[in-house]
Amino acid sequence: MARLYQERIARDSPQRWLLLTHGIYGAGSNWRGIARKLVERRPEWGVLLVDLRQHGRSEPGDAPHTIDACADDIAAVLDPSIKAIAGHSFGGKVVLAARAKAPPTLQQTWMLDSSPSPNPTAAQDPANSVSRVLSLMERLPATWAKRDDFVNAVIADGHDAGLAQWLAMNIVPDAGGALRNRLDLAAIREMLASYYATDLWSVALDPALPGTLEVVIADRSPTIDAAARARFAQAPSHVHVHYVNAGHWLHIEAPATVVELLDQGLSTSVA
Repeated sequence: MARLYQERIARDSPQRWLLLTHGIYGAGSNWRGIARKLVERRPEWGVLLVDLRQHGRSEPGDAPHTIDACADDIAAVLDPSIKAIAGHSFGGKVVLAARAKAPPTLQQTWMLDSSPSPNPTAAQDPANSVSRVLSLMERLPATWAKRDDFVNAVIADGHDAGLAQWLAMNIVPDAGGALRNRLDLAAIREMLASYYATDLWSVALDPALPGTLEVVIADRSPTIDAAARARFAQAPSHVHVHYVNAGHWLHIEAPATVVELLDQGLSTSVA
């Protein structure tokens, strides 16, 4: 198990907390702006930003680096004050797996453009920006003179400048002062393989597990395919589906919409 780095964003002393975690390549701090705006609107809530294993300032954890191992890490953080858990992309599948390990006090699980489905061919899909980014980072140099050089390399590969700047948060000084990618790319590839192999529909559709499941679909993202969308449409009543006009990196493309969605969802769905 890995001890996870946590950052608390709150006004006053809230009694209810939303645990919010990131996708692959990210860190909890990527969601700090959204968290701050959310607690301004809902001061009765606090947001606990969590770095997953192999990311940010959390411990790397022991292998295997799987969805289940990440869910165990999250479950170890949960206490009765955490009423909702949310995750984007890879983190969405992690919090879904954590739903099966959560205490009965959990009231909501939010999956932000993340699918319960396995997708064994995803890594070879040329439209899969997540896999394209990993392949690119594996090809790029290990060290950089300037972060801007990394950003320009990502943009030159056809990626958005906002995504490039976000990825560049992983380019940090090492002990010798050189700028280096802090991600262990072999471990990241193992985590992505687990994400694509894991089927969590039984967890998603189980009404006996704690709380509701809030599924956020980014309209312009292929992450949740037509078959999964159809399955969600026929899901039990504890499953609620929301749509955001954005691509997969919805926290970069549509942060105000994400804040609004969480604000309305937490205020109406959690007592």
